[in-house]
This record gives sequence, structure tokens and C-alpha cells, in this order.
Amino acid sequence: MLTRCFFTASGLYYLSELVEEHTVIAKRFLTRLIYSIIGLQVTLCLVDGFPLGLTLMTVASHVIYLGNMRRFPFVKLSDPLFVASCILVLVNHYFWFQHFSDAQHRSYSRMSSMYDQPDIPSFTEIASYFGLCVWLVPFALFVSLSASDNVLPTIGTEEPSRGGDGKNKRQGMVKLIVDNVLSAIGEVTRMAGWKKPEDRF
Repeated sequence: MLTRCFFTASGLYYLSELVEEHTVIAKRFLTRLIYSIIGLQVTLCLVDGFPLGLTLMTVASHVIYLGNMRRFPFVKLSDPLFVASCILVLVNHYFWFQHFSDAQHRSYSRMSSMYDQPDIPSFTEIASYFGLCVWLVPFALFVSLSASDNVLPTIGTEEPSRGGDGKNKRQGMVKLIVDNVLSAIGEVTRMAGWKKPEDRF
């Protein structure tokens, strides 16, 4: 379990580094990703008969996610669009989870014998839908929160705090979380005696 957490944190760290180095490409990729998911959602509604109300809610959510791209890579955590995006992720997750749960319940209640096969999507299909249409864009926006750290400041932006050595001490959210997790793991291994204090993690 600890290994999975470590590799996930390392992957997040690497992705945030890529977004920081290539903000223009990241913005273009995220914008195209949002349009692609809107198209996929409409296609699923027309072809597979997904509910129209939930589809419209998901499309509206992605339009709001697209609004966050207007000042990319600058993201203000107090921006109403960003707050609305965070709320819509939870709302989308809840209503789509409810939809698939109700579909499973209806399918099992229509079975006349224990040998009938329920007409429900598999776990893999549901997880793929959630991963692509519900979580992918918010997750990508979360990873890109640190992208504004390496952008030159402009008029009206606050100057990042500097340490005693004059180096920039400001860090992105993902970097800060990963650094704190790594330092906590290093402290635990030193306290347990698995590692010498001079060793780096």
C-alpha cells in the first residue's frame, strides 16, 4: 500500500513538472480534451441512450471547466469558476453513481429466475466512464495548479516569498504535498532505524 502511494505521488510530481515546463502545450491539450469529452458525452447520449438530463449536466460542467482555461496557467483558488468546478466534480460523481446504482437495482429486480443474466454494464465499463467523463478533466486541472509557479510575474501579482539565500521558495500544491509526504516517510524510516540521518530519501 505504501509503495502504491509513493508511486502515485511520484507520478503526480512528474506530471506537474511536465505541465510547468510546457504550459502552452498543456493548455492546448486540456482544451481539446474538454471538447473531446463533450463530444463523447453527446455520442453516448445519442447512441447508448444515456439520460439526457445527466448528459446536459456533464456537458455544462465541462463548459465551466473550459472557463478555467481562459487564464491558464493562472488559477485563483477563490475564483467562482474554480469553486464551481470543484462542486460540480462532486455533483457529477454523485448523480452518475446514483444512475448506475439505480440501473443495477432495476436490472436485478426484473430478473425472473436466478439463471437470468442482469442487463447491466460491467465494473470495468462503469470505471472507464467515470475515469474519462467524470474525473479526467478535474484531475488534469488539479495537476496543473502548480503551472503558474514558473511564469514570470506581471503587474498586480504578488511577489513570491524568498528564503534567506534569495531563492524562490514558492511551490505548487502538488509539489508541496509530495515534498511533505516524502519528508514524513523519511522521518519515519529514520525513527525506525532503517535509514541513517545523512541518507537522502
